[in-house]
This record gives sequence, C-alpha cells and structure tokens, in this order.
Amino acid sequence: MLVKIHASRPIGGTITAPPSKSMAHRAVLCAALAKGSSHITNLEFSKDISATLAAAGQLCAKVDIGADDAVVEGLGHFLSLTAPVDCCESGSTLRFLIPLASLTGQPVTFTGRGRLMERPQSVYETLFRQQGLGFQSSPAGLRVEGALPAGDYTLAGDVSSQFISGLLFALPLLSGDSRLHLVPPVESRSYIDMTRSVQQTFGVQSRWLDDTTLWIPGGQSYQPRDYTVEGDYSQAAFPAVLGAVCGGVTLTGLSPETLQGDAAILDILRRCGAKFTVTAEGITFEKAPLQGVDIDLADCPDLGPVLMVLGLLCQGTTVIRNAQRLRLKESDRIAAMEEELRACGGVLESQGGTIRVTGCAHRLHAPAAPLHGHNDHRVVMSLAVLALCTGLPLTVDEAESIQKSWPRFFEAVKPLGAEVEYVG
Repeated sequence: MLVKIHASRPIGGTITAPPSKSMAHRAVLCAALAKGSSHITNLEFSKDISATLAAAGQLCAKVDIGADDAVVEGLGHFLSLTAPVDCCESGSTLRFLIPLASLTGQPVTFTGRGRLMERPQSVYETLFRQQGLGFQSSPAGLRVEGALPAGDYTLAGDVSSQFISGLLFALPLLSGDSRLHLVPPVESRSYIDMTRSVQQTFGVQSRWLDDTTLWIPGGQSYQPRDYTVEGDYSQAAFPAVLGAVCGGVTLTGLSPETLQGDAAILDILRRCGAKFTVTAEGITFEKAPLQGVDIDLADCPDLGPVLMVLGLLCQGTTVIRNAQRLRLKESDRIAAMEEELRACGGVLESQGGTIRVTGCAHRLHAPAAPLHGHNDHRVVMSLAVLALCTGLPLTVDEAESIQKSWPRFFEAVKPLGAEVEYVG
C-alpha cells in the first residue's frame, strides 16, 4: 500500500495512545495458561496480538474476541496440535511460546512471515541442546520437542529480553524451582519486570535474588483474572515527538505508574528541551527549540527509528547508543532509516550500534520517488512523523505494515492535522 501523508493545517489536537502491545501479549498468555475464564479489555487487534490470541487458542485455551476485548478461557491442559503455530511476524509470540511448547508433550512446529524465521533463536537452541532436546530451525519454520526441566539456566543479559520472558512463562509450571542467571550487562530489564508484573496479577510469583539472578518457584498455577491493558508508550512516542517539535498536541491514555521501558521517551524529550505538562487529563506539548542529546537505547530499543527522525529536527548532534538490536527487527532498522532519511536530505551515520544524527531541518526535502517502508511498522510511522513535523508531502510504500502494531495509526493522526491519501 502506497500512502502520501502531509500536514493539511497547523499540527494540533488530542490523540489517545493505543493499548500496549507488550502488556497485551503477556496478559493473553497468562490468561490462556490459567484454568478458567479471564476478560481482557482495551485490546488493539494488531497482527501481533492476533497471532498470540490465535496461538493461545491452538495450545491451551478457548478465545472469544469482541470489539476491543477478549474472553480467554484457559483449559488447564495443552491441546493436541494438528497444524503448525503461525506466529505471523511477531517475535514476542514466537519467543514467548517456545519454552511453553516444550511442555506440551508433543513436537511443535512454528511458522512465520517476513523476517521472523531469520531472527536469531540461538539462545533457545543452546538451552534445548544442552538438555538433549529437539530444536530444528530453518527458513521454513522451527520445530521443538521435549520438555525443558526445572533448574539453573544461564543466559546473556544483553540479548532480547523475550528469551528471558519465555522462560519466566514456562518454568513456574514445573514441579521444581528454577534460577535464571543473567550474564551482565542486563538490558531491557523493564520488559522482564513487565512480564513478572502481569504474571503476579495472574497469581504467579518470581523475584530477583540480586541484580542478575531470578528465582522462579515451581509448582505454581496461573489464576484467571480480569485485566485492562494500559496505553502503549512505544506507540505514544510517535505523537510525542510530533508534539515536541510542533506543539499543540495532547496525548492521553498513558499510565504514569507504568513499568514500560519506552516511557523513557518523556525523559529523552525533556532533555532535548521539549516543553510539556503532565496532568490527569494527559500530556500536553508546547512548541520549543530542541537540542540534540546523547541517548542510550539499551532499555528502549523500539524508540530508535522515531528518535532518528527527532535528531534531524534538533539543533546540533544526537548520538544514539546501544542500538545494535535494531538491526535484528522486522528490518535492519538502522540501515532502513539511514536510507530513507538520507533520501530526504538527512545527515546521519552509524557504526555498529551507535548512530550519529546531525540536525539539518533546513535542508530536508521530499524526494521524487516514494520512500520505502521496509515492511516495518516503526519505519513507516517514523517517516509519517517526519512528514508531519516538516510539512513535507512524503509518499511511503508498504504502509500496510502498520497493521502489525497500530492498525488505526493513520486514522488516529488525522485529527492532529494529517492529510492521508491512499495512492496505490
């Protein structure tokens, strides 16, 4: 899908953050593992969340989907699988389910779309093979067989936290206690604690023994609960950057008490000089001059693409560090954003996981050819923010990739002054 987006009037208005995709994944799985009925409200049926709901229905639950909610009835046992589990493009779905699949007593095959089967699973592969279990991975799919036992596991702390969360979902169901030893540095700790928080709501406990060791008691069971998904800071980052640059934007639907690591977007914008006020009604941004700063993405990698856009619109230089995991997402997000922003006149360079962005708002322009969305929802939404911040009419292909996380993104930004034209 080809979309042309530009500002039809001065930017301003109110936008509500969509439900947190990260929290929704976790709530759906906890509900599916509980025996009984759980009602999950404030859901956005993106492709990623739909994949987790469908997988839950295949593995251990009955799922009844409403307009913006779902009733998940955990069966208390695993079902016999007659088809592969399709994770679409959702890395969370796949990595959360692999350890659980090992407990089903049957071989389980996972399939996916896009780059999903190219994304590294070596952490699990090592753990499975150390235990003498089956783990076979190919571009066509991934097959696991055999049960991971309770006990001590050692993982690198600077890999995706999704591997750690996957083990946290499965290990409490085993009869024995387990420990996860994380080799420092431990990145994305907030995502680990998000998993633990949702599990606690559903009656499953774990705790940090020290900064790098998690203790997971065995013999636990998930309990059905009603759960309301909070707003998503990773998605809110797009209108937040727009508001910081242009002013006049009020962002609602976010919890100030969140565990989401991407809530760091507010501190980053504040350090850049953004002016905003936080009230019970929401976060309201005023227009202010912005200055480039040094940003550490270790705990909030999903902010990377839109922060590269922000860097172009700040004065001076923005340095983004610990961004290496962006290269292993739906696209190589560093390379993708460099390519598209340079096509608009942007000045930026990268080496490994460090990106340097030079403020150059004065030289940005709309290229003659459409920009490439790289089949990546965060790339497409970041380029849309660039169009709205600068007033440039930008055309972006593969815009349908927003279905992965925020299907109503283009409709959501229209009240802010966005003109969205579907041209092919």
